[in-house]
Amino acid sequence: MAILDSIKVADDVRKLQAPQLPVLANELRQLILSTVSRTGGHLASNLGAIELTISLLRVFSPPHDKVLWDVGHQAYAWKILTGRQEQFATLRQFRGLSGFPKPSESPCDTTISGHAGVALSAAIGMAVARDKLECNTPVKDRSQIIAIVGDGCMTNGISLEALNNLIESKTKLIVILNDNEMSISKNVGALSRQLGRMLVNVHYNRIKRAAESAGHKLHMTFLRGLYHRLEQAIKSIWLKNAFFEEFGLRYVGPIDGHDFKALQHALQSAAEYPNPVLIHVATVKGKGFPPAEKTPAAWHGVGAFDRESNEPLPPAGKPGFSEAFGKELIKLAEEDKRIIGITAAMKGGTGLNSFAERFPDRFYDVGICEEHATVFAAGLAAAGLRPFFAVYSTFLQRAIDCVMHDVCIANLPVVFCIDRAGSVGRDGPTHHGMFDIALLRPLPNLSILQPKDPAELAAMMRWALRQNGPVAIRYPKETDAQNATRESIDDLDFKAEVICEPQAPLTATGWIWALGTEVGTALRVADILREKGIQTGVVNARFVKPIDHDLLMRHAKTCKWIVTIEDGSRKGGFGSEVCETLAATNCRVFPFGWPDTFIPQGSIAELRKEYGLTPEAIAQSIQESLCGTGNA
Repeated sequence: MAILDSIKVADDVRKLQAPQLPVLANELRQLILSTVSRTGGHLASNLGAIELTISLLRVFSPPHDKVLWDVGHQAYAWKILTGRQEQFATLRQFRGLSGFPKPSESPCDTTISGHAGVALSAAIGMAVARDKLECNTPVKDRSQIIAIVGDGCMTNGISLEALNNLIESKTKLIVILNDNEMSISKNVGALSRQLGRMLVNVHYNRIKRAAESAGHKLHMTFLRGLYHRLEQAIKSIWLKNAFFEEFGLRYVGPIDGHDFKALQHALQSAAEYPNPVLIHVATVKGKGFPPAEKTPAAWHGVGAFDRESNEPLPPAGKPGFSEAFGKELIKLAEEDKRIIGITAAMKGGTGLNSFAERFPDRFYDVGICEEHATVFAAGLAAAGLRPFFAVYSTFLQRAIDCVMHDVCIANLPVVFCIDRAGSVGRDGPTHHGMFDIALLRPLPNLSILQPKDPAELAAMMRWALRQNGPVAIRYPKETDAQNATRESIDDLDFKAEVICEPQAPLTATGWIWALGTEVGTALRVADILREKGIQTGVVNARFVKPIDHDLLMRHAKTCKWIVTIEDGSRKGGFGSEVCETLAATNCRVFPFGWPDTFIPQGSIAELRKEYGLTPEAIAQSIQESLCGTGNA
């Protein structure tokens, strides 16, 4: 790591000689592999963006120049080369480095970018702000605005909205399309690559600008027009990407994203060009690590793995709710031909791989387009089909208006299967799924459920299929082995499940209403309280909305206090539903959930300890509250 160790700040990269750059790229790959094998994280995308990252720092000077990563899961090399090499071992750890760009970590990180599609809009905003704030600065000294956008992000609705607004903004920015699947120009071939090299050549562009300038001075409008039409015609024939220029972006490329000379020529040319530019860079996902190059999807987001065998370390691969969801959806689809499976670029993560293979004509991956997926599902339901939209909680947030406007108002039978609900651990605040209940609960016609185990998830999916309105089923990635179904769940009927009764007169006891996998937490809390002489019953709530009103009111009439436990935001969540339901009673409610703040990254165990959500902390808090009110 001799070269890497010499880089303390971003400007040090510019001091390197050309022969040192491939060595630096290899050192970065080894450091990223070594670190991610211990911490887990996004691997293939980062290995593919290393030469691009080095080249950016050879041409531009952050934080003066603003570099926006979209999505930020490809920015590990950027973190290392912008002064965070010594902290990189703490990647995705509690109180360590975030797995995504984070301005509070470094001024070189321009924006938080955990979700796709936001870089173009933010870049346009920053470019317009630069034009206003640096209007008295010579053009050559003004900051550059660079957005690195993955090919999957370019189809995102926000990206398309930004492109549509680009011409109207009348500003200069650089867009780098990091195409690691060659999804745009895979069939173009050698001629387009040759033309791409010509179009991004610094000398070519300087001559072109000189000719254009001379044409303007001589008022040779017809020659300028002829020149541009000829160039556009060549691009349209060979590149099949000229549509970018219709949005006001001068398209150049594709460029080999692992060729330092080509990259630096392209970036320097773009820096000198006075108008918006899009550079199409073709990279290999997983570059330099054969397993990731062979199967990049499998090495996109990984847990810790053995560096010698490349095998995942326990508990990676542990069956959870996603796998159970996929299996049950196949069973239901075999019985009901109306069922359609939908996902937004998360087929593997949501457990739909097998469904897609079994029913290819009934599966739709719409890309990173959650709003479209929701309205698409609404259209399917309105026409008589039964769509199941599998989506991570953090990504469904983008489509809340569509859930309300296009599904709930019409009371359409769309089933939202909300994966990764609650804390997701090391991906941090951009990916925690803590807000779905609070966002969805106010929407009329929508039922919200959460299972405590895979068997209950299957029952809820069957129940949802029988409904004539929208249903949301939320669940985390992993199950709790302590949870076990205690009764038949063939027919839920808005009924909660009493897991255990108090063992004392009801007037001296309380109840814990737990949601989903928090039933396991509740049982452990109840055991601790019994040791302290406080008798407590435990209820598996099952339904957030409509809540089991009859059972809840019976409990409120026969005890003085009820505790709620959920893996979600305390504000507006399940606990809020219980508090609102019991507002007119004399029963005290003690809600436990995540507080009104953005929760950082860390293991789930560390985060629970930090925010007082371990069984021991909850039990202690209950005991102190009861002693304070005299209800113990």
